Amino acid sequence: MAYKNFKVETDADGIALVTWDIPGRSMNVLDETSTSELDAIVKATTADAAVKGIVITSAKEAFCAGADLSMLEGMNQAYAKVFREQGETAANQMLFEQSRRFSQVLRSIETSGKPWAAAINGLALGGGFEITLCCHYRVAAENPKTRLGLPEVKVGLFPGAGGTQRVPRLVPPQDAMTILLKGDPVTVEKAKALNLIHAIVPAADLIKAAKDWIKGGGKAVAPWDEKGFKLPGGPVFSKAGMMMFPAGNAIYRRETYDNYPAARAIMSCVYEGLQLPIDAALRVESRYFTSVLRSKEAAAMIRSLFLSMQELNKGARRPKDVPATKVKKIAVIGAGFMGASVGYVSARAGLDVVLIDRDQESADKGKAHAQKVIEEQIKKGRAKPNDAEALLARITPTADYSTLKDVDLVIEAVFEDRKVKAETFAKAQEYLKPDVIFASNTSTLPITSLAEAFKDQGKFVGIHFFSPVEKMMLVEIILGKNTGDVALATALDYVRQIGKTPIVVNDSRGFFANRCVGRYVAEGNEMFLEGVPPAMIENCAKMAGMPVGPLSLSDEVALDLGLKIMKATEADLGPNAINPDQKKLMVEMVEKQGRLGRKNSKGFYDYPEKGKGQKSLWPGLSALQPKQLDPDTLDVEELKQRFLVVQAVEAARTVEDHVITDPREADVGSILGFGFAPFTGGTLSYIDFMGAKKFVELCHKLEAKYGSRFTPPKLLEEMAAKGETFYGRFAPKKAAA
Repeated sequence: MAYKNFKVETDADGIALVTWDIPGRSMNVLDETSTSELDAIVKATTADAAVKGIVITSAKEAFCAGADLSMLEGMNQAYAKVFREQGETAANQMLFEQSRRFSQVLRSIETSGKPWAAAINGLALGGGFEITLCCHYRVAAENPKTRLGLPEVKVGLFPGAGGTQRVPRLVPPQDAMTILLKGDPVTVEKAKALNLIHAIVPAADLIKAAKDWIKGGGKAVAPWDEKGFKLPGGPVFSKAGMMMFPAGNAIYRRETYDNYPAARAIMSCVYEGLQLPIDAALRVESRYFTSVLRSKEAAAMIRSLFLSMQELNKGARRPKDVPATKVKKIAVIGAGFMGASVGYVSARAGLDVVLIDRDQESADKGKAHAQKVIEEQIKKGRAKPNDAEALLARITPTADYSTLKDVDLVIEAVFEDRKVKAETFAKAQEYLKPDVIFASNTSTLPITSLAEAFKDQGKFVGIHFFSPVEKMMLVEIILGKNTGDVALATALDYVRQIGKTPIVVNDSRGFFANRCVGRYVAEGNEMFLEGVPPAMIENCAKMAGMPVGPLSLSDEVALDLGLKIMKATEADLGPNAINPDQKKLMVEMVEKQGRLGRKNSKGFYDYPEKGKGQKSLWPGLSALQPKQLDPDTLDVEELKQRFLVVQAVEAARTVEDHVITDPREADVGSILGFGFAPFTGGTLSYIDFMGAKKFVELCHKLEAKYGSRFTPPKLLEEMAAKGETFYGRFAPKKAAA
C-alpha cells in the first residue's frame, strides 16, 4: 500500500524500514494523516508474517517537531459544535475518543508482538518523541544539535500519548517530573544517561544499528509489560515515593501557584498512573488530556505561544512587496550595556558588528561584555572556545564614525536623552550610504519626534530591545509617522536573522510594552503607598502569574531610571501626567536614601555580595509607608486582579490609540516582553477569555474603589455592549507568503 507521509520498504531479512517524510514540509509533524497512516502501517506489519521487525526513522533533518497544534485547535472547534448540537456528555465523549486515538496507535506498536526500533536521526519533540518511547529500542545518531523531549507544558498542554506514563517508568521520579513539568529538551547524551534511549551511534550507522538490534533477537515487549516490572523509583506508597510526591506538590505550588491546569494534570497523571497497570494508566492520562484540552488556559497558550508566535516569526507583518533583505554588517552606536548586548546577539547570529562609542576605551568595554557572555556560555557547555574566537572576531570596537560607510543597518543605543540622540544622528549621517536604514533603540521617546533630527525620515525606525538582550526574545519595532516599508521590512528581516520575535507597533510614548509594564510597576507603588505589606505586594503579583513582583522589577530596571522617566514625562506632558505621590516616593528612595536598585545593591531590596545569600526586602520600607494595613483584612484575589486588570486595560487603550493594530502582537508582546501571566494567553486574550462584558464590570468595580487608571476605554465599553472579542473585531491578517 502507498502512503502519503511514509515510505515502507522491507529488506531480505524481513525488516520493514518505515521512513517518515511529509511532502512539502521542512519538518515532520503529527497531523491527522500521519496518525491514520501510522495506524495502518502497524496493522499491516503486524499481520504480515514476512515482517520480522520494524525500524521507524525520518527522511528529514529532524525526526519530528511534535504535534500539529492547529489540529488540536480544530478538535476544540469540533467539540464546541457537538456541545451546541448534542450536549456536553456527547461532546466530552467525542473529544476523549479523538484525543485518545494517537495514544492507542502507539500502544498498538508496543503490543504488536513484533520488535520496533526507533532510529532517531535528529530533533524529536512532543508527540514525535512519544513515538520513540513506545518502540522497544531507541537508537540516536550522534549530533550535538539534537534535542529530545516533551515541551507541551510550555503551550498549556502535556504529553497525552503515553509520555506521562512511559517517562516515569523509565526514569527516576525526580528526573521524570523535571522532564515533564519544565518541558526543556535534553541532548542525546543526557537522554542516554537517563535511560530514555539505548544507544548513540554515528549517523552513517543509524539504520544498521537499529536493524542489527532486531536481527540480534530484539525483544518485542516493553519493560512495563513484563512480569515483575519494578518502577525505577519504587512504588508510589514507598518510603522513596512518599519523599517524592509531597515535596513535588510543594514545588509545583511554588513554581505555578496552581495557575496551569496542564502542570497540575501532569502531577495527577504520574501519581495515579504509577499505581495502575499501563493500559489503565493510559486511560487516566487520556481523560486528563481531554480535560486540559478543553481549558481556556490551553486554548489561550496554544494560540499565543505557538500559532501567533509562529506567524509573527514568519513575517506576518512584513510588507509583501519589499524584496527580502539580508543584513551582513551592522553598526551599534553606544557600547554601554544595551548596545554591547545588541552587538553580541548580532555577532552570535553571524553578522559583522562595528561597536562605536565616544572613545576607544568605552568601545573596548562593550566588546569585553561580549567576551564575558560567551565565556560564561563556554563554562556552561553551551559554546566551544572556537565559537568565542569567531564571534569576537566579528566585533570591531571603535570611536571612528567613518567606519559606518559600509554598514547595512545602524542601531543607535545611546543615553535616553533627546539632545544626545540628535547629536549622534548628526555625527553619523555624514558617513552613511544612501540606502542605509537607521534605527533607534529607545524605550520611551516617540520615534516620530526623534526622526525630526534625521534627514530621510522614511529610513528611520525604532528597534526596541528588552534587557537582558541575550535572554529576552521580544523586539518591538516602532513605526514613526514617516517610516517607510523598506525600513520596516529591513528591521523585521534583521530581527528574524538574530533569532528574536518581532512585534510591530505604531508610535506613542512608551510604545506598547513599556506602557503596560509601567502600569504594573505603578500599581505596586500604589499598593505600597496604601499600606499593603511589601511582601504581600510581591507575593500576590507572583500568584497572579507575573514572573517577578513590581518592587523587584523596579529594582532591576533601576529606581533612578524610573525617576528620570517620570521627570521627563512631567516636563513633556505637564504635572498631571504623573502621580505626585509616586514621584515623592522615588525622590525619597533615590535622592534621599541613595537606593538606586540592584545596580548599587540597594533599592526596595537589599542585595548581598555575589554568592552570599539571597536578596531580602529592605527593613526600612515600612517607615516610608504613610500607613500600614493589616494583611488579614486584605482581599488577595482583588490584589491579584488589580495587577492583571491594570495592564490589560492599558493594552486595550493601545488598541484604541492605534498603537497596536493586531491582537497577536499585544498577546505575544506582553508574554515575551514583560512576562504577563502566560496562562492567560496575554493581555488581550485575558480580556477575550473573561468576556468583554465581565471584564468591563470588573474595571468599573476597581475604578470606583481605586480611581481612573481602571476606567475602561470607550472601545471596550462598545465591545462589551456588542459581545465582541479582540480576535473577532480585529481579525489578524494572514501571514505573508
